Amino acid sequence: MFNKKTVFLSACFGMLLFGITLITLGSVAPMLTSRFNLDQIASGTLFSILPFGVLTGSLLFGPFCDKYGYKYLLAFSALLIGIGFEGIAFSASFLLLKVCIFLFGLGGGAINGATNAVVADISTKDKGANLSLIGVFFGIGALGMPFILGFLENTVSTRHIVASVGFLAFLAAAVFAFITFPLPKHINGFPIRRSLSLLKDRVLIIVALFLFCQCSFEAIVNNWTTAYLIKQVGASQSMALYALSLFVVGMTVMRLLMGSVLRNLSVKAILAISFVLLLAGIALLNTSVYLRAVTGLVLVGGGLAAGFPVMLGIVATRYADLSATAFSLVLVMALFGNMLVNYLMGIAANAYGIHYLIYVALAELVLMTTLGMLVLGRHKSKTS
Repeated sequence: MFNKKTVFLSACFGMLLFGITLITLGSVAPMLTSRFNLDQIASGTLFSILPFGVLTGSLLFGPFCDKYGYKYLLAFSALLIGIGFEGIAFSASFLLLKVCIFLFGLGGGAINGATNAVVADISTKDKGANLSLIGVFFGIGALGMPFILGFLENTVSTRHIVASVGFLAFLAAAVFAFITFPLPKHINGFPIRRSLSLLKDRVLIIVALFLFCQCSFEAIVNNWTTAYLIKQVGASQSMALYALSLFVVGMTVMRLLMGSVLRNLSVKAILAISFVLLLAGIALLNTSVYLRAVTGLVLVGGGLAAGFPVMLGIVATRYADLSATAFSLVLVMALFGNMLVNYLMGIAANAYGIHYLIYVALAELVLMTTLGMLVLGRHKSKTS
């Protein structure tokens, strides 16, 4: 027997840890550059290792959780994240640092997928709303780490802050080890043929393509908005970073609303609101006025809040017996979108200018709207 509330709160803890994980490397990049005397190429190598680790963790967690359950994977993933934090803080060699960053990403990718999957499994209804709620903790983690580093920069070294957060990961590993989670779905053998059949399901493929666009949209906002605001709007670097943090705030607040006052709205209504917010946000971003651009970023954050909770909720409903494996498939596709479109955006910005961010964002919105309508139509037909 397991306690749903305890499992849910532990999943929130894990998602908080994942939010911290994703933002930490970028936040401590100046420290690492100085310590190892890195040039641009070496720094780029470090940043490429993290998503590769996240991708690997996202691919492996699903079949493992469906076969063996969530306890061991969550505890081991938190342990890897803790080792990653300590490695980033104290690694004496560049090779060891790269290994620790890979383990950091591996644990992060696995814990992200597993926490979402276990919440979907324990939610008999309102899966999307509950997935939205744990998404709030991702936002808190992503916002909290830069705030802590900035607040303590004059009193505590970055290295010791990172090491201290590593103990939070070790605490999470201990918590996961002592909590009772739902039983594995396939104790007597993993259904390989059934899992392979997921690749032929059109709804799952369309959901994966939607999340490809969703994740890549988030990536271009996170990675290219500061440059856009500096070059197109004339904002300073600090003002651009402040605006980017408000993008995360917009996403976090919208997920909180989806998990509370909006939880009874239909999936169709939630997606419609999301697309309207995205369109309004993109329109406001196409400006040279800073406050208008900031407002647009907040709306874009709110518009992107629903993508993962809604689509993962649909996946968990359709594939209850292989929910974690199905989550692995769509999350890996999403991460490919993150890396590919972010790379293509770099090519477009270099060749044609950073203002092409607006056109890429509009193209993403058109694709997401089309794919979202297809998912809803096919999912409704199937459930009927």
